[in-house]
Amino acid sequence: MAILTHRRAKELLDRVRTVDTVVVGDLMLDRYISGVVERVSPEAPVPIVRVEDHQDAVGGAGNVAANISNLGGKCSVVGCLGDDAEGQILYSALQRQGVDVSGIVTTPSRPTTVKTRVMAGHQQMVRFDCEDDSELDVSVATQLVKGLQTLATDTDVIVIEDYDKGVLSRYVIDAAMRASSEHCIPSVVDPKRRNFFSFSGATVFKPNAKELGDALGACIYPDDPLWMKQTREHLSCSCLLLTLGPEGMALDIEGGGHDRLFGASRTVYDVSGAGDTVTAVVATVMAAGGSPVEAAYIANHAAAVGVTKSGVATVSPEEILEHIEAKSHTNPTENK
Repeated sequence: MAILTHRRAKELLDRVRTVDTVVVGDLMLDRYISGVVERVSPEAPVPIVRVEDHQDAVGGAGNVAANISNLGGKCSVVGCLGDDAEGQILYSALQRQGVDVSGIVTTPSRPTTVKTRVMAGHQQMVRFDCEDDSELDVSVATQLVKGLQTLATDTDVIVIEDYDKGVLSRYVIDAAMRASSEHCIPSVVDPKRRNFFSFSGATVFKPNAKELGDALGACIYPDDPLWMKQTREHLSCSCLLLTLGPEGMALDIEGGGHDRLFGASRTVYDVSGAGDTVTAVVATVMAAGGSPVEAAYIANHAAAVGVTKSGVATVSPEEILEHIEAKSHTNPTENK
């Protein structure tokens, strides 16, 4: 592809401020307990982390929404929280991020999903998850769908963010895909294994390499244009965007062929939330009038900024543009 100019990237990111997005999916609280390791426990051969700080952050579909808000776009989120302290923390955090929370349903029937990471410096020592990933009660799912249907009447793009935590039942997925079709708005899907093949007709389908390989039960060949085309057709989507971690991205577009974008970051501190950043940028830039390749290019740079930050973090348009500008000087032929 031809290099996307800084001017064009800025134009598209400026337009993102006019974009209205609905994100539907699994909401979760990311909790970080940080400290230092100075000795090994006498009780078992494990390090002792002396806790110095703890922080809570929005995760899952909430992190996609927070990223969209930080990009300047308007975002509403549709999801489920438990009737508990963690749910209140997450609800308030989303409000502070400027996210519309009118589509959130609170229920006493399941806890808020919480991922707790114990960190020593930039090293994650252990993670433990508190969750109920069974399918939502019918009554809760019905409330979610009603909220989704209302919000979808006045939005530019629907993002479906699946973490296999039970919110995206087939009933909710079908409602989201139907809303996209009925209102002629694009859908961007970040899938997980349980419902991987349930998104026929998606505009953009964005798995990572492991997710796609596991779902297909076979090796993947992101550098093979024919394999990418056949896989996209098998998944029945308009654009297959395959994220490859530090190796960048590969995409195949219906009627537009194959493109390969290589990793844009040289420093990686934490990959938590990088996929959420990519989803947010791709959805909003395409809704702002960018092509799938342009959206992927900008998202590739956004992810490169995000992985230089500790924890689940958002990125700003200014940071993305600075990174594009810097890369254009250090590697003037990148992504040709």
